[in-house]
Amino acid sequence: MLNKREIITIALAALILAFAINLLQELASFIYIFFMVLIVLIINILSKKIASFYLDSEIEIKFWEVKRYWFKPSSYFKKPFPVGIFLPIITTFLTLGNFVWMASLIFDVRAKIYKAAKRHGLYSFSEMTESQIGLIATAGVLANLLFAVIGYLIGLPQFARLNIYLAFFNMIPLADLDGNKIFFGNIVLWSFLAAITLIALGYAFLLV
Repeated sequence: MLNKREIITIALAALILAFAINLLQELASFIYIFFMVLIVLIINILSKKIASFYLDSEIEIKFWEVKRYWFKPSSYFKKPFPVGIFLPIITTFLTLGNFVWMASLIFDVRAKIYKAAKRHGLYSFSEMTESQIGLIATAGVLANLLFAVIGYLIGLPQFARLNIYLAFFNMIPLADLDGNKIFFGNIVLWSFLAAITLIALGYAFLLV
């Protein structure tokens, strides 16, 4: 389900986020946070993978990159800038560890044409709609919110918080983030999820 490149990307993202979250803390704490973040990312990604499978498609996980730095037609970077790598580190240093941007990974999606044609009829499902892409992104957010509740119930508040934080940052309707995919796929669904995520975020600040 995960190829070698995706595994490396996820592990590197977990490493970067753990470093940003655990700034100036002990090594043992860093290792603990690393595995917590890794599990939270895997929950998000596997949920999307499962959703894409049932929508006759497949997704590929990669770091969030931006290709342009302004709105002018010529305002492009020579190479895509990996903002998903640098933004967590930049935010944690600028805020002295009080704020860490957690939305580092995005996904590309493509339809499985032959499988879809067999199930639905030739040419009936050769491309993914914005609504379907939004549903895949929704699966990741919902999974993180569900595991936040589970984490709270079993006495793992840090795990619960990390799930909520990832869901919150992914819900921001920006560039290629999940929130943008959900927003343009179904704005009503995005509004509903945004409200739930904000409520969960409020509870996250109260967790001991």
